[in-house]
Amino acid sequence: MSTDILHTAVLKAEIRLFRREPGGIFWMLFFPTLLLVVLGSIPSFRETDPNLGGLRPVDAYVPVAVLLGLIVGGLQGLPPTIAGYRENGILRRMSTTPVRPSALLSAQMLVAGGAALLSALVTLAVGRLAFDVTLPEQPFGYLLALLLALLACLALGALLAALSRTSKIATALGSTALFPAMFCAGVWLPVEAMPDVLAGIVGWTPFGAAAQALNDAAAGDWPGWTHLGVLAAWTVLLTAAASRWFRWE
Repeated sequence: MSTDILHTAVLKAEIRLFRREPGGIFWMLFFPTLLLVVLGSIPSFRETDPNLGGLRPVDAYVPVAVLLGLIVGGLQGLPPTIAGYRENGILRRMSTTPVRPSALLSAQMLVAGGAALLSALVTLAVGRLAFDVTLPEQPFGYLLALLLALLACLALGALLAALSRTSKIATALGSTALFPAMFCAGVWLPVEAMPDVLAGIVGWTPFGAAAQALNDAAAGDWPGWTHLGVLAAWTVLLTAAASRWFRWE
């Protein structure tokens, strides 16, 4: 059996396992959109706010909800699963078969990444249909920022998995990293409404840079190269760290 066929079989198996986890499906696919619907149902969130540059709060929260799906997928979905495979000896046993453990890692990242991107599409669609939020006016820049943000999330998730000996530790580390990531992404306060000093500091984090890049693209501007560069740099750094500390057993 060829390597490509084996990798496809592993990917299909991981998709089936993911579909059997209703909790993961809810938090990754539906929670960000549900948050947007709840906030958008508040009348004041549908009125323009001068502190947001004339945007409505619901407009500002669409990129935040998009990022939230990526963050949950990278920090809550990926690390416990990979750490659990290591803890249960699945990676070690796979290393003695024609299916290499790297195939399992790739499949996990594709499943988590695919779910995160689907969540982003659902969020954009609901924002447009339910609250008349304008679709990104610079779609190519938006897609580039979205993909870089996704890679950064997956790289951070891989690092947390590399540092975790058990799935419980991975869950704890993911939960610990989740709240600062949500803050930097603007879940509690959109980046546009942050004081300039705080927004500048947040912009050097992967999620703050992603939020500002998505905001730029949504408004019709090409994302700032500084923000894209921050995302790319974090992706490279986190990937290198994950590769350095990752263990199959």
